[in-house]
Parts: sequence; structure tokens; C-alpha cells
Amino acid sequence: MNVLIVGAGPVGLAAANVLADAGIPVAVFEAEARLPDTLRASTFQPPTLDMLARFGATEKLMAMGNVAPRVQYRDRAGWVAEFDFGLLAGETRHPFRLQCEQFRLNRVLAERLASFSHASIDFSSEVTAVEQDERSVTISVNGRKETGAWLIGADGGRSAVRKSLGIAFEGFTWPERFLVASTPYDFKSVMPGLCDVAYFADAQEWFFLLRVRDVWRVMLPTRAEEKEEEILSNEGIQRRLRRIHPATYEVVHSTLYPVHQRVASTYRKGRAFLAGDAAHLNNPLGGMGMNGGIHDGFSIAEKIARVVKGEQPEDLLNSYEKQRRPVALEYVNHISTANKRNLETRDPAEQRRWREAMTRAAADPVLAREYLLKISMIANLRRAECA
Repeated sequence: MNVLIVGAGPVGLAAANVLADAGIPVAVFEAEARLPDTLRASTFQPPTLDMLARFGATEKLMAMGNVAPRVQYRDRAGWVAEFDFGLLAGETRHPFRLQCEQFRLNRVLAERLASFSHASIDFSSEVTAVEQDERSVTISVNGRKETGAWLIGADGGRSAVRKSLGIAFEGFTWPERFLVASTPYDFKSVMPGLCDVAYFADAQEWFFLLRVRDVWRVMLPTRAEEKEEEILSNEGIQRRLRRIHPATYEVVHSTLYPVHQRVASTYRKGRAFLAGDAAHLNNPLGGMGMNGGIHDGFSIAEKIARVVKGEQPEDLLNSYEKQRRPVALEYVNHISTANKRNLETRDPAEQRRWREAMTRAAADPVLAREYLLKISMIANLRRAECA
């Protein structure tokens, strides 16, 4: 009984490796001609690192990335609340965030998958339709048909699988877009005590600093009325960066993207399942999107493996949506939306309440540990296991 996966990103490749390890034939179909090198997500949360360790991927990522043991919340006036992931030492084998571009994980997982004779990745293979009956599911890809026992749609926010299945993508898109600029400028030289992951609250223009090996990734909001060419111009980027610190910046990469808060109305239709961005999108403040998607991939692949091997009845597959969809609705969406609101609020009372709450939590090991369990995604995984 073979499994079809659409999308060779971190979600689809993680799921494929789980299935290949279980001895189940798996075929991955990717619309692009090769693994993309785009600078998308770059934060790996502790439980994600725990999961990927089984593939030997975590050790390889750590050699290519930057271990970030602490996270800070700051403002331009000097307020700082700092949290040390070391407080989670008894909860995870990796009590830190790892900052590494997601395309590096794609390469590691694809290389590993290539070692299995019963696994394959077909590039330049665009899936346009999904059909199914009680025993199989068939995809249309490049004018031909491919049939399998089960299908995992991990083909991103514009998922052809989701659209072909007629599943609604409920939620909204924020009116503003986020700009990300990468620069080798040494922010630590002008901001004493700066952590490698730092969120700066500001009612006029918040920003987020994250160090990935040799560069800092800077995330900033833009205004809805601004034109893309103005935002991405060197002058426009320099102007925003100079609000952080007056300097002339070398910008090695920049991108502008829309920001969504959306969740599929269902994660399953017959023998087809959605995972990752195909199932949910959220703003990136908190580093939960890719991680939640990888957790989806592990969850559904492990369940399919047990069913295919006869270890569990097919009813087990019903638990996938029960476990994973509430995480996106009630946890990831809620926290990422709150992160955005707290950084940008112009209400003095809200600003004061949030800063006081964060300062209090950072100073109390019990409260700090509870907070870290939430933002590391350990808490939501434990909740999902009980669903």
C-alpha cells in the first residue's frame, strides 16, 4: 500500500521519511524543478529538534545553524524581558531554539530519503487534481495519473490538493505585509546584551531580530498603502533599518510577503489529508508555522504507518484532525496574533500590562518555565496527545 505526498518541503519530506522508515512505499511529487533555496522559515523549536533527531537531521542542522538558548522582548527605550530555554532541560533533549534556514533541512531530508529503494521524489511534477474512491486516491500530475492508498497534501498555502478537494481555507489576511531583510551588520556591537532572538515592541514600527549564522534576519511591518517597489528599494530598506540603528547596511537578501491567519475547515477528506501550510497559515511572529507543519507531518505519517502495517484500525486516522486542527485554531493562531498585537499596540494601558506581565514572568522561574513551554510548542503537543 503506497502513500502519495504532494510537496517536497520540510513537512512533506519529514512525513516521507517517517513512512520510509516504516517500510512503506512513498512517492513525493514536487512542482518545482529542484529543492527551493528560498529563505523562508528559520526557527526550529525544541520539540521539532527532538523529532528530527531520529533522522540524524538535528545534529546536521546544528552544524549549519545557530543555537539560540535565550529569547528577549525589548523596546527602544531599554526595557528587556529575557527567557532562558535552559529552564526546559527536563522537558526536551534540545532546550534551545535553533536558527537555520528551512531549505537546509529540505536537503538533509531529501538526501536521506534517497537511500530508500521504496521512496522517490518526482520534481517538475505539478499536481492539478485529486480523485478518490473507497480504496484508493488518484492524483493528476503532468497529464498522467498516480494512484496510492493514502494522500498527504503538504503543498503549501496555495495547495492544489486542498482546492481540488473543495476544502475551505477559513480566516483572514492582514492588510499589511512583512518585510524581511538579511544583513551581516553586527547589531550586538551597538545593543549591549542583545540575544540572537529579540522582539522589539514599538507603536510606530516594531521589529524582530534573529541571527542565522553569518547574518541577521530583520523583520519589519509595512503599511498597506505602500507599493512593493518602494518597500524593496535600497532606499526604502535602508530607511527602515536606520530606525533600528543609524548606519549604512549591506543587505544580502530581502523579501516581502503577505501575512495570513487561516485554517482549513477540515484536515481530512476521505483518503486525503492536509498538513503544514496547506492546512494552516499564521503570521511568523513566534516561529510556529513551519514547526507546527512538521508536527503535522510526523503525526499523520505515524498514524498511516500504523494503519498500513495492521497495528491499528483505520479509525486511528480520525484522531489526526482532532489532535492537530485545534492546535492551529486555538494555539498557534492565538499566540501569533497576540505576539503581533503586543508588539504594535498603541494603547498605553495595553503596553504597560504586557510589559509588566513579561517582566514578572521573566523574573519568576515557575512562570518563565510555563511561558517557555507555550512558546516552544511543547505545551500544545502534550495537549494534542490527550485529544
